[in-house]
Amino acid sequence: MAKKIGIFGGDKRQVYMALSLLNKGYSVYTYRLLDKITHKNHTSASGLDELMKKCQVLIGPIPLTKDIVTIPSSASNSSSSCNIADLLNKDHMLIGGVIPQDLEDLCENKGIFCYDLMRSDKIAIMNAIATAEGTILEAIKNSDRNIHNSNCLILGYGRCGKVLADKLKGLDAKVTIAARREASLAYAQAAGFNTVLLDDIKSVLPKFHFIFNTIPSLVLDQNCLKNVSPDVVIIDIASAPGGVDFEYALNHGINAKLCLGIPGKVSPRTSADILVAEIEALIKERSG
Repeated sequence: MAKKIGIFGGDKRQVYMALSLLNKGYSVYTYRLLDKITHKNHTSASGLDELMKKCQVLIGPIPLTKDIVTIPSSASNSSSSCNIADLLNKDHMLIGGVIPQDLEDLCENKGIFCYDLMRSDKIAIMNAIATAEGTILEAIKNSDRNIHNSNCLILGYGRCGKVLADKLKGLDAKVTIAARREASLAYAQAAGFNTVLLDDIKSVLPKFHFIFNTIPSLVLDQNCLKNVSPDVVIIDIASAPGGVDFEYALNHGINAKLCLGIPGKVSPRTSADILVAEIEALIKERSG
């Protein structure tokens, strides 16, 4: 069994991770979690310094931090500040998501084991399922029409785009894939989807009831948005700031929404289970 595990910051996923690890027999310290936890093997730390002194395995939020100081937390929709770099030592295992490069470099220089969960292909694929389901949920909530028999355009055909396309197809939507690479479009055609080159989408935009963007760069600019249907619903799940000119959309009454961190919002328990499985494997590997 590993030494004490510390979990700090984050959203509902970290709460379920803590509960899962406690139920597996681990001793868990937490700091700035969204919900209060009552368990005999749980300790609520007074600060990050206490948690990092007591625990060898450290599990942070996703993203872990943007500046090695600020710790994102959904608790009271706020964050806290504490210099993580000053508190780390070579006995620690630091696990989190979207870990900034300068923090990874610091860990390497100090001989500290550092693992970014979001670089795991397995986790990325499993997260794509939760992202697709949450994306469809957002589309339904923001529209007055069914997904069934609707015309849907997906921008990008990476992990999220592929899973989203399959889920929409399962709901009997008419799905079109737009991508830059001919190879991506060939795979989409092989899967039974209509396709269009990303550079050629302007002429086809008016026919779509739903547009889903997965590309983390501006693809729906003013020139494109001028061509969308007045009642279109645009759901952008790309990394901030997304791929839509949201200012133009807002000023012209276009229903466009940037949806970030969907797995942690719509399926935190399942997401936590996926993360805990990966973390346990890391702990066993490092303890062996």
